[in-house]
Amino acid sequence: MTLIGLKLRVVLLLFLGFTLEVNKVAGICSVEHCTDRTRCVLSKDQRSCKCAVGFYADQCDKNAHIKVMCGKDYIAIRAMEAFFKYHNVPLETLHLPNKSCGAKREYIGDVPYYIFRISKQKYLTCGGLPLEKNLTHISYSLSVLSEPRVTGNIIRDPLIRMDFTCVYPYIRRVSLPFPVFPISSETVMHVDELEAKIRMMLYMDHTYTKPYTSAPTIELRDKVYVEVTVMEPADLFLLRINECWATQFPQPNSTEGSVHFLLQNGCVKDQTVSFLNVTEGQSGLNGQNSTIRYSFDMFRFTADPHDLYLHCTVQLCEPDDHESCIPNCNLISKREAMRADPSQGLLSYGPIRIEVPDRPQSSILLAVVLPVAAVWTLGFFLILLITVAKAGRKRLSKLEEY
Repeated sequence: MTLIGLKLRVVLLLFLGFTLEVNKVAGICSVEHCTDRTRCVLSKDQRSCKCAVGFYADQCDKNAHIKVMCGKDYIAIRAMEAFFKYHNVPLETLHLPNKSCGAKREYIGDVPYYIFRISKQKYLTCGGLPLEKNLTHISYSLSVLSEPRVTGNIIRDPLIRMDFTCVYPYIRRVSLPFPVFPISSETVMHVDELEAKIRMMLYMDHTYTKPYTSAPTIELRDKVYVEVTVMEPADLFLLRINECWATQFPQPNSTEGSVHFLLQNGCVKDQTVSFLNVTEGQSGLNGQNSTIRYSFDMFRFTADPHDLYLHCTVQLCEPDDHESCIPNCNLISKREAMRADPSQGLLSYGPIRIEVPDRPQSSILLAVVLPVAAVWTLGFFLILLITVAKAGRKRLSKLEEY
């Protein structure tokens, strides 16, 4: 009995934002046929040869198309039926650590695959390892095993073991109190084995050279200039903003107060929103760069408090995932509308204060105090004149009597 063995680690990134690890089984190949280094791995002493990940057969000329899928509510792994038939492993002998969780045969196009798919609720029931947790990740680990085929008292066919792990990052939320110097919002997202730091800041004008160093105060209808950028590692990932909305309170999902959306599903929701180029010749559109700049016209809610808190959900894409990172704003399909999920990074910024000009006191004095004073003064002089006139008549009448 031999174990098909070399475990090769492959790290992938799904569009949902989940990071996954998979240990795949590779076959043994003939040394004399080990000519293509992308498919065959020759030992240092050149006496043994193993197939690179995803390939099998004596010449490593066949691709098993082994794939791990880490969904929001499920975990799955699949491989071509031909891979198992080559190693003489029937479908009914394949299972997860709990033998009751077996494989199913499915067609993708015209190609048959063996696939294991379980919900997260059945993870422990099917024999998953205890969940591994730390401050940033939670890991699900499972193994696909084959039962030995016994002939008499011997076993001739190899066993298969395929270990795979799905690693889900926790949400990192950052909400900044007022005041903070400089005022900004940062979050950390884990992609493969890297930590990506994303920052959101507001700038004073369209040049994006002077960020606000305290909570900004902006007049109604003035432009608000927002920048979201991948600080580290620079220019390695494409950035996409999925949602941006304003609230009256610091909590992004607060049930109190009003909410106003600026961006939804990566597309403009508020008609005053405009995406801006980062530099000449370099696009700043959503999903096409590692830095995104956009502006909108300042507003306020009708009810108190009038201060705004800005929140944005972001996701990272690899450069070769360029097409799926760009939102389709002409016709948003149901699939596109469901792309936002709890694994996205969230940035929160605020408060943004509204400037309401004070009315000059002199205008109030002229409009209210002076007219009232003039009426009282005129009345006083009229009364005085009437009194003097009456007194004068009395004196004249007395002189006439004498």
